[in-house]
Amino acid sequence: MLKDIQVTGNKDTRSGFGDGILEAARKNPNIIALTADLAGSLKLNGFIKEFPDRFIQCGIAEANMMGIAAGLTIGGKIPFTTTFANFSTGRVYDQIRQSIAYSGKNVKICASHAGLTLGEDGATHQILEDIGLMKMLPGMTVIVPADYNQTKAATLAIADYEGPVYLRFGRPVWPIFTNEADFVIGKAQPLSEGTDVSIFACGHLVWKAVEAGRILEEKGISVEVINMHTIKPLDVDAIIASIKKTKCAVTAEEHNIIGGLGDSIAQTAARHFPIPIEYVGTNDTFGESGKPLELLKKYGLDTDHIVAAAEKAIARK
Repeated sequence: MLKDIQVTGNKDTRSGFGDGILEAARKNPNIIALTADLAGSLKLNGFIKEFPDRFIQCGIAEANMMGIAAGLTIGGKIPFTTTFANFSTGRVYDQIRQSIAYSGKNVKICASHAGLTLGEDGATHQILEDIGLMKMLPGMTVIVPADYNQTKAATLAIADYEGPVYLRFGRPVWPIFTNEADFVIGKAQPLSEGTDVSIFACGHLVWKAVEAGRILEEKGISVEVINMHTIKPLDVDAIIASIKKTKCAVTAEEHNIIGGLGDSIAQTAARHFPIPIEYVGTNDTFGESGKPLELLKKYGLDTDHIVAAAEKAIARK
């Protein structure tokens, strides 16, 4: 039952990355951290203090950072690039495509301050297209963890994973409710079992899906909430198994509904078991400056909108 999920604290997901890369670096001397003038924002201070010789400050030159990272892999290093999600993808897409993805370089592209919850910095920094950009690159693994624990676990996991990875996380303090041990790249994480509706969510919206699921359960609706932390490779088997039970679904993501998690779920359903699907995400729009929770509400990415989407999907069965 969703009511049994316990919040064990509150912490930003970017801190999970900072703690994860430090722990990973202690285990593997080949791990190198690079940043584009945002070491503090990406929580790299602990890494820099302990491993100053394995840190490269690239300055505000993100394209150059990606090229350096690609080159480091040739010598057996495992580079982790760090900057805001907007600058990790949109600004440097050509470099990622040509120098990293095309040749399958073992670069970990670690992107903070993703989505609307970046908040007051506004539309120019709130990228809502990055999941789509990155999942379309052949061979690119795309991971969007739900909380601090899962971000730390994902950071440790990708250090041992061979191949290019896009790891997306955020700025705000958020509830901690997962266990690190439950994270496996490419394996969806069921948070509840249900028969009336499936809710597939990633990132910050996983907790909102849990909140929505609790409300729906109080209304007598049986809800299956699944944390789709890995967008690519997608856990197709878990999706099919769930929608065959519930026969309708909701997708929830802090991203444009065009090209994100929702599209991946819909493609899977269309190929294997067509069902009614409702999308919770931004609808072909840029963001704006504002407080994170207020922006989620305004753009329809909050608990109430997930509840409404679930009820609509059920009605369409």
